[in-house]
Amino acid sequence: MSRIRILSDHLANQIAAGEVVERPASVVKELVENSLDAGATRISVQIEGSGTRLIRVVDNGQGMVEDDVLLSIERHATSKLNDESRLDEIGTLGFRGEALPSIGSVSRLTLLSRPQNRETGTRAEIRYGRLHGVHEDGCAAGTIVEVRGLFGNVPARKKFLKSSRTEQYHIEEVVRNHSLAHMHTAFSVTVDGRSVLDLQVADDHEKRVRDVFRYREEQLLFVDTLSDHPESMHIKGYILPPELASSRTNKLRILVNGRPVKDKMVRHAVVEGLHGFLMKGQSPSGVIYIELPASQIDVNVHPAKHEIRFRRSQDIHRNIVQAVSTSMRGYQDEVRSEIFTVPSSSPAPTVREPLLGVEARGLNAPEVSRLPNYKTSPVSAGHTTFHKEKSAESEADFQARPHPPEPVLNKEQGEVVADFSGLKIVGQLFHLYLLCERDEQFVVIDQHAAHERILYQQLRSAYQEQEIPRQGLMFPVTVEVTPDQSESLEKYRKDIEALGITVEHFGEATWVVKSIPAVVGYLEPAELLIEALEKLSSGSSRKAAGISDRVDYLLSSMACKAAVKAGDKLAPEEMLELLVQMQASEYFSHCPHGRPVIKVFTKREIEKWFHRV
Repeated sequence: MSRIRILSDHLANQIAAGEVVERPASVVKELVENSLDAGATRISVQIEGSGTRLIRVVDNGQGMVEDDVLLSIERHATSKLNDESRLDEIGTLGFRGEALPSIGSVSRLTLLSRPQNRETGTRAEIRYGRLHGVHEDGCAAGTIVEVRGLFGNVPARKKFLKSSRTEQYHIEEVVRNHSLAHMHTAFSVTVDGRSVLDLQVADDHEKRVRDVFRYREEQLLFVDTLSDHPESMHIKGYILPPELASSRTNKLRILVNGRPVKDKMVRHAVVEGLHGFLMKGQSPSGVIYIELPASQIDVNVHPAKHEIRFRRSQDIHRNIVQAVSTSMRGYQDEVRSEIFTVPSSSPAPTVREPLLGVEARGLNAPEVSRLPNYKTSPVSAGHTTFHKEKSAESEADFQARPHPPEPVLNKEQGEVVADFSGLKIVGQLFHLYLLCERDEQFVVIDQHAAHERILYQQLRSAYQEQEIPRQGLMFPVTVEVTPDQSESLEKYRKDIEALGITVEHFGEATWVVKSIPAVVGYLEPAELLIEALEKLSSGSSRKAAGISDRVDYLLSSMACKAAVKAGDKLAPEEMLELLVQMQASEYFSHCPHGRPVIKVFTKREIEKWFHRV
């Protein structure tokens, strides 16, 4: 007797339901997708309990006649796919023809539908996989699907569900994700008679993003790029500034041709575009929309269609990184304009004196500035001053920016006040934070994070141009290395020299350090060399913006060591010098580790603290 049997339709439907219907949210997803494919402009989702008691989805889509209602509850019956040639160009959300029969096999399902051109509709009832009647019924144009007693015939499946609140959250997430892609459709969700989501038709994607996530005053960074490829792709989106990033990875929504998906490659591209701005453990928040020809993606790789496959994933990755990086450059310009533009309401200072000639004013100025900047500023003791010639590109960028006003030290009633671009320095807190006043804003600047970012950007640019300034050692330093370190030295010698460390083999396990990066000229040469060897031999070789993670770590480490520290008391002219360097730096809003540099408090926020408003 044969051991192989053909499964019954009922058992096959239940097995399919195990793939399609994981939890109540899966039912909502399939039904909402059917409504959107039917052209609905209004979709209502009603839930009772955790969704196992009742799920009702009501739409105003095309509706179905009686024959189509009966066919829709059969397996592999669909109006969205005609022949196999269309598999490469699927443009609908649903296409497998498994949703309704799979749901009906594990619930009591009622389907009521009426086309726009009919006076009456058709009602079909299915009880755990068996049809229990079809008849005419009155209803509004569109479709109503009721799912009751979900998993009533498979109680083991029901035991794996989470709490009611968790299941409701997943249902809300399904509706939010689809609403982000379909801004011209109104969505509502009601749980146990209580409205939890009500999204009206939006005029643009930004409004829908703000409505979905309840962003009111939060700034959104616009991401946008068009590919030059003949089969062009369009990537756009809205992401929160890095300081508002979340530790939760699900805060970044990805929509491809209107389909919510989960894709590690896209997420990685966004993170790489924010390289140097996100703190460790933080993930970007926002929405990324990708539009490309249907032939360039394969959506038939996951039973629930959560994942897709891109045919040109490298192009998409590169374009997303470029788009996010461009958005961050624009964000820097916005912050620069906000912080370093003289407010029209700022009164002119009564006494204006040039920054030079500090001694003549009787200030306790340090003999040497502690703000090393090998492009324009004095450097710390033991450093070599280095003036880097600007390239044509950097010169053009520099001239495109408004020329900043000269920083001044004002004498107001015998008190020295530092002023730059309307940003008045009123003090230093904990020998770490610069406290500034600007118009009706209170601005706090982390001196170490700000200076660290400035030096990091300068070092990155110099490294990419192979022009990191070096400080020759009057007395070269010999370093004894282990066999493994010696092997690493031979392997990464070019990288080490590009970082500004010049070494020569002296014999056996001994190497001679002849120069080190000028910006960290006060550090022990042996310490720098050993750290470089350890990181280059153990770090990741993944590249971001043309620089490997290993080298990037070393550059940020040098910037951190060279920057002014927490606890350094800065003189007024040093504070001004830091502001000048911040405005001149291409990026300055976050340190290389992602910590924010600036925090702005409005006058109204402060007044609220003291209940003045």
